[in-house]
Parts: sequence; C-alpha cells; structure tokens
Amino acid sequence: MTTDDANIALTGLMAAGKTAVGRRLARVLGWSFLDLDAVIEAGEGLAVREIFASRGEPYFREREKAALGRVLNGAGQVIALGGGAVVDGDNLRLLKERSLLIWLKVSPRTVFNRTEGSDDRPLLQGPDRLKRIRELSEQREGIYAEAHFAVETDGLTVDQVVQRIQQQLCRP
Repeated sequence: MTTDDANIALTGLMAAGKTAVGRRLARVLGWSFLDLDAVIEAGEGLAVREIFASRGEPYFREREKAALGRVLNGAGQVIALGGGAVVDGDNLRLLKERSLLIWLKVSPRTVFNRTEGSDDRPLLQGPDRLKRIRELSEQREGIYAEAHFAVETDGLTVDQVVQRIQQQLCRP
C-alpha cells in the first residue's frame, strides 16, 4: 500500500501520543487530521467519558465503528484512533485495507505517568490504574501487533516519533 492513495491510522494504548503525533504528521505530509474520538463526540454532542457513563461501552463501540466506516471513505488523512478501536475484528480489517496502520508502542508505566491526575479515561476508573493499564496492554498487544508497523515512543518527543514514521514511509 502506498500512502498516495490511502490514509494513515495511528493505534495504541491511550496516551500513546496518537493525537499529538497525528496532528504533527498530518502537517508534515500536508494531509488532513482526524481524531476519531472527536468525530464521535461531535456526532453525539457528548464527551467520550459521558457516552461511556450514560450509554455504556457497547453503545460507544457501535458509534466508533460507524464513524470509522465513514472516515475511511476519504483519503489523505491521518487518523488518531481510540485505543480500543482495533479490538473489533471488522474495524481492524477495514483499517488494514484502507489505511497504513501504525502502532505507537508505549509502556504501561508511561501511560500511567501521562494519565496521572486525569479522570477522563473511562477504562481507567478503579483503585489500581497501573494494573488496569497493564491488563489493557496485555489484552491488546497481539491486536496492535497486526499493524503494518510499530514505532516505539517511550522517551521520544513528538517530532522524533514523526521522524521515525517518515523513515518507515520512505522504505521501499
């Protein structure tokens, strides 16, 4: 797949840097940027955490699937996915067909540090956030590994991650 006729979709755990990296990568490529959670929020008129609280995760995943299908009809977009978007097999298949899927790989400890003090992560509610992050990481690692390629992000700046992605894009 070439990036000339596709999209680039960024996946990985929450707080992996998908939105920040996606915005910067889109700017560098001259493409548009979409945050899938923001698309869902605009359509629902509610924040993701409010959707989870009032309508539940299954409802959110339905909205996510519908939004992803619409978004992937376009091209020349960098798309920041929610951390769980690829868990659905249909979503994963569609992403691999219609985009270059990149896994922003981040350690559970880094996610913990980046989300400390934040209460807007519905899947991290509970007494032991680090344990929950590790569980999510273990559950999703095999799915994330189905991406076209991965970029380790721990200890890197947004610009460094974008540079590593660009290096991968330039490989034959």
